[in-house]
Amino acid sequence: MKQITAIIKPFKLEEVREALAECGVTGLTVTEVKGFGRQKGHTELYRGAEYVVDFLPKVKVEVAVKDADVESCVDAIVKTARTGKIGDGKIFITSVERVVRIRTGEVDDDAV
Repeated sequence: MKQITAIIKPFKLEEVREALAECGVTGLTVTEVKGFGRQKGHTELYRGAEYVVDFLPKVKVEVAVKDADVESCVDAIVKTARTGKIGDGKIFITSVERVVRIRTGEVDDDAV
């Protein structure tokens, strides 16, 4: 079992959610986060004063999937989240040792 963590632009969230649902994902976790990569933020003008925005708003999407579903889910995220511009985000894939559904006590693949 793997956990896919995708950091994407906020306006792409709904498209990514729909694409993951088409891949058979039944649940996911979304967190509003801030950060930067190569773009290193940008400068903005507010009431005549220029200021630097170091941390840009992003959305972190986390989903646990069976090993066999990883590639299709990653492909769906890449396809829908890509704008072709800097700051599109990253996807991290990590192994999950164990999953337990609290309500039923189901474990691992049954709990996903």
